[in-house]
Amino acid sequence: MAWLQHEGARLWFETAGDRGTPVLLIMGFAVPGRVWEPQVEALSRHHRVVWYDNRGSGATRARAGLYSMTQLARDARALMDHLGWRDAHVVGASMGGMIAQELALGARERVRTLALVATHAGGGLRTLVPSRRGLGALARASVGPLEQRVAGWRRLMFPEAYLAECDREAVDAGLARDFGPMPKASLRLSQIAAMVGHDTRRRLARLEGLPTLVVQPDQDLLIAPERCAALTALIPGARGVVVRGAGHAVTGQCADQVNAMLLEHFRAVDATPVRAVSAA
Repeated sequence: MAWLQHEGARLWFETAGDRGTPVLLIMGFAVPGRVWEPQVEALSRHHRVVWYDNRGSGATRARAGLYSMTQLARDARALMDHLGWRDAHVVGASMGGMIAQELALGARERVRTLALVATHAGGGLRTLVPSRRGLGALARASVGPLEQRVAGWRRLMFPEAYLAECDREAVDAGLARDFGPMPKASLRLSQIAAMVGHDTRRRLARLEGLPTLVVQPDQDLLIAPERCAALTALIPGARGVVVRGAGHAVTGQCADQVNAMLLEHFRAVDATPVRAVSAA
């Protein structure tokens, strides 16, 4: 593990892989970057990979405040600068996908490809409200003893059909590890402020020509699948892939499928000579 001091925050990050084009993994709301472990193992065989804890999550140390997506995107860009990466394949999940959008819009020349997983283009507080079933699970996941919170996150992250067949003990152990030690309420509110302010809808057309993959789990209770589909439509040329039977935690539930899609996405660009792209 390593640390980067940037704009008043001490960002925790870790790297893997010693060859291939770089990959930057950006995780979502209130959870540590280690949730990317299923991807790190597969991607680092072919690429240099970095993952980190966002400002307000995990081991990263930062003051609470009114965070913005542009601020969180500056953290990601600073990490690339620190590693000496001219550009990278950028992958963001959930809130991490919102950060990735801002990174691409603000520094398109730094983004070799863009992959957005279970996320949306924003547009105010209403976009943060999950389905009725999701809202109940979120309430249960937010308060009370660990066992109750794990049960809430389990319902929120994974479809019932998957839970009926999976190793429930392993799922619960992973949820307890990743969602048990939640950040302070002030830090969670700081990230929520960034999500409330997130709105890229009118700017995404500027990403035309940037190889973009949007992964849409069709059983997502946290971010409605139609919002993920709308994101695909807003980026000219973006390729949307629907993952059937997958919930919000698609990167874990369907790791092999997601990893294969990402590697194919990277390979298509890495096999082609890179042309200079100016920021729109």
